[in-house]
Amino acid sequence: MKISQFFLSTQKEDPADAEVRSQALMLRAGMIKKLAAGLYTYMPLGLRSIRKVEAIVREEMNRAGAIELLMPLIQPAELWQETGRWDKFGPELLRIKDRHERDFVVQPTSEEVITDIARSEINSWRQLPVNFYHIQTKFRDERRPRFGVMRAREFTMKDAYSFDRDFEGAQRSYQTMFAAYQRIFQRFGFEFRAVAADSGAIGGSLSHEFHVIADTGEDQIVYCPQSDYAANIEKAEALPLIAQRAAPTEPLRKTPTPGAAKCEDVARLLGLPLQRTVKSVVLAVDGAEGAPPQIVLLLVRGDHEVNEVKVGKLPGLAESRMASEAEILAAFGTPPGYLGPIGTRQPVRVIADRTVANMSDFVVGANEADFHYTGVNWGRDLPEPEVADIRNVQAGDPSPDGKGQLAICRGIEVGHVFYLGTKYSAAMGATFLDDKGQTRTMEMGCYGIGITRILGACIEQNHDAKGMIWPDAIAPFTVVICPIGYDRSEAVREQAHALYQQLIQAGVDVALDDRGERPGVMLGDWELIGVPHRVVVSERGLKAGTVEYQHRRDTAPTVVPLAEAAALVQARLSC
Repeated sequence: MKISQFFLSTQKEDPADAEVRSQALMLRAGMIKKLAAGLYTYMPLGLRSIRKVEAIVREEMNRAGAIELLMPLIQPAELWQETGRWDKFGPELLRIKDRHERDFVVQPTSEEVITDIARSEINSWRQLPVNFYHIQTKFRDERRPRFGVMRAREFTMKDAYSFDRDFEGAQRSYQTMFAAYQRIFQRFGFEFRAVAADSGAIGGSLSHEFHVIADTGEDQIVYCPQSDYAANIEKAEALPLIAQRAAPTEPLRKTPTPGAAKCEDVARLLGLPLQRTVKSVVLAVDGAEGAPPQIVLLLVRGDHEVNEVKVGKLPGLAESRMASEAEILAAFGTPPGYLGPIGTRQPVRVIADRTVANMSDFVVGANEADFHYTGVNWGRDLPEPEVADIRNVQAGDPSPDGKGQLAICRGIEVGHVFYLGTKYSAAMGATFLDDKGQTRTMEMGCYGIGITRILGACIEQNHDAKGMIWPDAIAPFTVVICPIGYDRSEAVREQAHALYQQLIQAGVDVALDDRGERPGVMLGDWELIGVPHRVVVSERGLKAGTVEYQHRRDTAPTVVPLAEAAALVQARLSC
């Protein structure tokens, strides 16, 4: 591509409203242009990278046996009402009406539509297994779109859906997609992790997220450096940090703690380790109409945090919410800050984290302002609690696989695979006749990759002070030729064109910057854009029979004989 025939538009300064580096650099490089909050035009430079991402995803999906189709952006509400997601999905689901006042949605995902296709087109076990995918625009009405293309309202996603005869077949389809995703992200050149994850609004019982490792990632990734264990922090199992409960050694004592409403303040005032304190979190579960809510007291160690996702999966707590101050006063007799399980005013369901359940001689609120109980022990001072894993893990905790200690890094989710089971097929009546003529419900899986989000995640992992650093596979151009004095030197023009034609004939995605820009502007543009391989052709170099090659990560150029330049570039591309 000759850049004089392309559209390039770069800026010197970061946009004032850019929140992360990928957003700033994509705007500065002219890869995207903001239209409104969470809405972007993908300019020619950005679209080139998107098309490369799509091509790799499409190749690996086809290789894995998936079949491409294309489902509509607009979906009828009736399908979403069948599964109950019309009401459950929440305000992110953009609901619209047509001229006949019929309800539709702008799709955030396509489980309902693909299940409708399956129930109408698949009748026999002989048609299974099958895996359909498409690459299509999605829309989620984010409350606060941010981070550029990584949290946009409109985006492009590849979503795939497998249908199988039975659980075993569904597990094989899941593993096939898991392996395909690993190949995809390896081809992108990312440092990534596949982590066990919660299924969220999609549903299902088996789930893995694929995260690009980056300091700016929104998600915390828990892993064990000594093993293959990895999980999203919402999913990571927290083992008890105390193997066995010790016998009591202190009496129960109501102790003044004036002004100490937080565990840190209590520990400091009493001269105790924070690990001796217990934190209280109060939830409410609304009862039937007219019935009072059930109050639930969650107990975690003072240095730990409650994991809301884990709590929501406990029996009876799926619809729980934070208790109001009035509800807390009614149950405990005091505002938050001094709450505890001893002497509540009404029956309270007490759930202790595994570590808290094994503590002895610990400190809890006394349900009275400015007082805590010290020397508290289970069995002696209060009944044995309901025990569950309800906390976030911390770095240094034992790994659930028993092979070391956990570490935590940050990641950007770019892909997700789910085993759905019959969540959607049962709700929508997607059945088939098995080989014995019996009606059975199809087993499903769901597999998504954020196509446009890939760009932002890649940049967050690959940039420096000068700009982006693209991996070869998805760079907008793989090689750029920068002729110094293109508009003044016939020799420079001739040799730059000759090298350009050599690389084109070799199938290399090469750009020739024939704009005649000053060297500083031209080289600065391409460092900002982040094309991985650059060849500089100059009159001084040609007099010595050389050009300069430099990878975007190199600190200095390499002088190369002109006759060997094309071969060297191709060799570097294959590295």
